[in-house]
Amino acid sequence: MRLVRGLLGALLWIVAALLGLVGIVLCVTIILLPLGIPVLGISSRLITRAMQLMVPRAMSHPIDETKKQAKKKTKKAKKKTKKSDVGSAASDAAKKGRKVLHK
Repeated sequence: MRLVRGLLGALLWIVAALLGLVGIVLCVTIILLPLGIPVLGISSRLITRAMQLMVPRAMSHPIDETKKQAKKKTKKAKKKTKKSDVGSAASDAAKKGRKVLHK
């Protein structure tokens, strides 16, 4: 899957580069300037998309990946605390600690 995404990204990058070249040629001719500017905008968006295809998802969407990892870790922590019943053991230890302090 990674190889296919890389190949698609490379192909899209080549197409975007050619489209950017056409946009530059259109911008050089003053009469076709209104057509050249949107073509350059489309080219830049295609290059951005190509780069997103080539790099791993964690690099292209770092905030989303951080949120996913945080959710996974909290779910694992909740499962572990339910299984081992750490919460009641911690509260028992806190009660014993308070009793010692009050004496």
